[in-house]
Amino acid sequence: MTRTRQLFAYAFAFTAALCCVASTAWAQGHEANIRKNLSERIPQLPKIEEISRTPMAGLYEVRLNGNEIYYSDADGNFLIQGNLIDTKSRRNLTEEREAKLGAIDFASLPIKDAIQIVRGNGKRKLAVFEDPNCGFCKRFERDLAKVENVTIYLFLYPILGQDSSDKSRNVWCAKDPAAAWAQVMGEGRIANAPACDTSAIARNVEFGRKFKITGTPTLVAQDGARVPGAINTQQIEKLLADASK
Repeated sequence: MTRTRQLFAYAFAFTAALCCVASTAWAQGHEANIRKNLSERIPQLPKIEEISRTPMAGLYEVRLNGNEIYYSDADGNFLIQGNLIDTKSRRNLTEEREAKLGAIDFASLPIKDAIQIVRGNGKRKLAVFEDPNCGFCKRFERDLAKVENVTIYLFLYPILGQDSSDKSRNVWCAKDPAAAWAQVMGEGRIANAPACDTSAIARNVEFGRKFKITGTPTLVAQDGARVPGAINTQQIEKLLADASK
């Protein structure tokens, strides 16, 4: 390499480094501005977890209170709630971001605290958090029953009151918990089971609170995708198929 080329290369590297530093400082300056102005002007605003650029020039994502997504200009003069759509790719960037933030690493699930139900070859895997008194869960169970070749990890998640806790205890302590679950979801009742260690149910509730599982049913696929609410058989199949890609 000639001396001229060396000098050019050094100059290019130096300029790139300056640009990177300037860009970082610029972004940090706007982040500080947004934090300061929003906090001062809206003191009741939940904790700001993160501020980051979006693909739209001048628009910043403001993540609040865990996974709540808002948008702001560079000075925190405006706060926007809604979906950011990429019209070129026809993608809902807000939904994609929320899905990423809400994902749960499947390997982190405490499967020892779940009731395992195997259908067919059991190759596909799905975790479900459910309350025995949840009407949407009962509807979901009817659709889930049509899905074959899957292993279901059922996490008892009694969040609808004491009766839910009592039924969950009787399911967990039953001789055949899977059959007991099917009974309570089909008939709405279950016989009292002998006393047993129910600390797994308490751990499920603690896990759910940690990951902000606020409703039932909540599904977790093998790829970490989380789906709140009762979905039908076709949607369950799609969730399983997407997770296996």
